[in-house]
Amino acid sequence: MSQEMIKLVNVKRSFKDKGILKGVNLSVGKGESFLLIGRSGAGKTVLLKTILGLLRPDSGTVHIEGQEITQLTKSKLEKVRLNFGLVFQNSALFDFLTVWENVSFFLKQHTALTKGQMRRKASETLALVGLKGIEDMYPYELSGGMRKRVAIARAIVYNPKIVIYDEPTTGIDPIAVDKIVSLIKDLHSRLFITSMIVTHDLDTGLEIADRIAFLLGGRIIFEGNREQIKESKDKRLIQFMSGASGGPIKEMEV
Repeated sequence: MSQEMIKLVNVKRSFKDKGILKGVNLSVGKGESFLLIGRSGAGKTVLLKTILGLLRPDSGTVHIEGQEITQLTKSKLEKVRLNFGLVFQNSALFDFLTVWENVSFFLKQHTALTKGQMRRKASETLALVGLKGIEDMYPYELSGGMRKRVAIARAIVYNPKIVIYDEPTTGIDPIAVDKIVSLIKDLHSRLFITSMIVTHDLDTGLEIADRIAFLLGGRIIFEGNREQIKESKDKRLIQFMSGASGGPIKEMEV
């Protein structure tokens, strides 16, 4: 495998004595497009927050570009997070800010660029995601697909090494879904970034990702490529892929 950008080793995390992550081992290589799938409540959000250093694991280690982050101070963690761009499930745009102000929000917080420089950078990035001439509009004036593109522009405006897409196609129509999928694939290749897509929508995820991991019961029960997931004989994975409704998927036995 190429250089590892994200690596988790036996990561465990509980809340109120309930185990959410029960020994997660995971690796995402530099330049990979990686898909994390799992049903609601599987622990995807907790895993994401652990990768970002927003939650510390009870045990195990998290490595970002070779650096172990679980024991870092708050200030050092903030520097590590500069490697990440994050596209939230609901886009999470500020309705009281214009589009260009939303896109340049991070630049205002973390750089010494002038207002004019930030606007130019925001315009360039909006053009990169297929949006021109909307800098002075507000998010509430945009369609769901356009808001998602603005959120992607905000995530990539400061050239992160890793972009995480949390349910990137939720809440938009099928035509917009196709456009977002194409955009994610295009940006991945053009910007030479590592992409991590987190979703329960397997069909969409498989269109984007090189490699896939399936999170169930707090553990990764499958990790492999498109061909391997289609050939898997694991009944839990087959049930998830087929959308079977024959009762809940059984968790891995401890």
